[in-house]
Amino acid sequence: MPGGLDAALAPPAARGWLAAIERGLALVTEVPAALLLLAETLVLLAGVVSRYVLHQPLVWTDELASFMFIWLAMLGAVIAVRRGGHMRMTTLATRAPPAVRAALEALALAVPVVLLAAIVLPAIEHTLSEAVIRTPYLDISVGWRVAALPTGIALMLAASVVRLLRLGQGALCLKLLVALAVAGGLLAVAGPSLRALGNLNLVLFFVVIVFAAVFSGVPIAFSFGIATLAYLAFATSTPLSVLVSRIDEGMSHLILLAVPLFVLLGYLMEMTGMARAMIGFLASLLGHVKGGLSYVLLGAMYLVSGISGSKAADMAAITPALFPEMKRRGYEPGDLVALLSTSGAMSETIPPSLVLITIGSVTGVSIAALFTGGLLPALLLALALAAVVAWRYRHEDTSGVPRQGARAIGRLAMVALPALGLPFIIRAAVVEGVATATEVSTVGIVYCVLAGLLFYRRFDWRRAWDVLIDTAALSGAILLIIGTATAMGWALIQSGFSRQLAEWMVAMPGGHTGFLLVSIVAFVILGSVLEGIPAIVLLAPLLFPIARRLGIHEVHYSMVVVIAMGIGLFTPPFGVGYYTACAMGEVDPDRGMRPIAGYMLAIFAGLLALAFVPWFSIGFLAQ
Repeated sequence: MPGGLDAALAPPAARGWLAAIERGLALVTEVPAALLLLAETLVLLAGVVSRYVLHQPLVWTDELASFMFIWLAMLGAVIAVRRGGHMRMTTLATRAPPAVRAALEALALAVPVVLLAAIVLPAIEHTLSEAVIRTPYLDISVGWRVAALPTGIALMLAASVVRLLRLGQGALCLKLLVALAVAGGLLAVAGPSLRALGNLNLVLFFVVIVFAAVFSGVPIAFSFGIATLAYLAFATSTPLSVLVSRIDEGMSHLILLAVPLFVLLGYLMEMTGMARAMIGFLASLLGHVKGGLSYVLLGAMYLVSGISGSKAADMAAITPALFPEMKRRGYEPGDLVALLSTSGAMSETIPPSLVLITIGSVTGVSIAALFTGGLLPALLLALALAAVVAWRYRHEDTSGVPRQGARAIGRLAMVALPALGLPFIIRAAVVEGVATATEVSTVGIVYCVLAGLLFYRRFDWRRAWDVLIDTAALSGAILLIIGTATAMGWALIQSGFSRQLAEWMVAMPGGHTGFLLVSIVAFVILGSVLEGIPAIVLLAPLLFPIARRLGIHEVHYSMVVVIAMGIGLFTPPFGVGYYTACAMGEVDPDRGMRPIAGYMLAIFAGLLALAFVPWFSIGFLAQ
């Protein structure tokens, strides 16, 4: 290993055993997760067909789906641990010297080991306490559903230990585990003093520990989890089984069933060529215009974001089809990733955004209203970005770019028509009541599969299994963040922090205007560190009631905070979304730092217009 670090923990023979254990973990997680995802899709689709087509609702579909969902989420989280796929901030780790980088990588594995080892027994206790409850329709013990938690936690613990051992830094890993144990011991000794501090101890647990863990590269879900565990264990007398029950509650919202299914839909769009067809058509319309392919990028992000619900999936669908041609035509790579990043922030409110679905699940705001209100704010920001594109490319020489004829455009339009229609079909299905926001993803999946098989003839059966497993892994990573963030938010609420925060923000000068400005600043900062979903789960239950008290429409407030988080997520040097865009485009992050400034100023100006002109968010709700 570089930097003269210690020898491997396990000799070569032991590494063979570790590889065998890892293969066993893959077998017991990947196959069931893929089958559960398929079953989940079929069960929810059966509910849509029976209710809308046969007019005979199946009352048990949601109940069965919720049973399978928690198992899918936990198994997906295990797969994400095995693959190193849990969301984390690696800005500091990637720029650190080799020895420090190795220590941070080991810490990112040691913290999950400590957390998971501490909650596996409380998870079993929680399962036993829930086993006496039976479901109303299927008459099944809830214990069978909740058993997914201790099972998933134990498997994640095994996978984390295997990865820690395979890291090859035995003495370093041992030192880190000892250091974590010593830190826990010191907190235990200081417990009475911490309790005496009242809510000041929240600074230690939910600011210092969380920020230290996140910036050290510990996965976000485990950063939230370890901070909440430490708070409950050392500053309260609450049993740790409550932590597990809050994680269970956060991951079990029925509306969150849409997460894995929309992720699957995004992968299918790319696999079937639907995204490429859309881009080809848009390029035929605008390719000869100055900055034309930049407009195509904006339009493609607007359309694709309405389908996948995942920024990484959106960018993965667009960059392979568009970036090579843009680079060939002489577009500056730094400007490409700058526009890709800001278009990612622009499109955060386009339905069916997972962030909007999460807001609906934790605040009770109508999903249909959020979907209706999300289209115009994104269009406003797209126009702001388009204005910057027009200015920057006003001197571009397009004399060598041929203009497509009407016949060629018409042919490409026919090819792209099924892909262009998908976002509108999904939205219409929700608004017209054909399917719920949870079920509508299954309509999109069936549509995408049929279009790939019958129209595009590009459905790759060999890749389909990998798509199912990738979907489970990404979904598990997202849902574990939601679970641990829910537990963390519950701890903050129980501490009385929410009441104090509400009193402080209500007392601010400026009324609802001051509240909106403070909310924008807070969510931009938070979005630069966290993905939108965990930030919403943490703060929405605290801030939305305040917004209602101040007379701010909940859909208007939703759009403001979602766009603010998007700006934070894609703003360098801390915005993790920016580095994702650079990775997708295979561009050095330093090259995008200068060109992104103009785009960010434009999108921030659009955000202020959105904040102070509520019509952009709620103008169409009454129609």
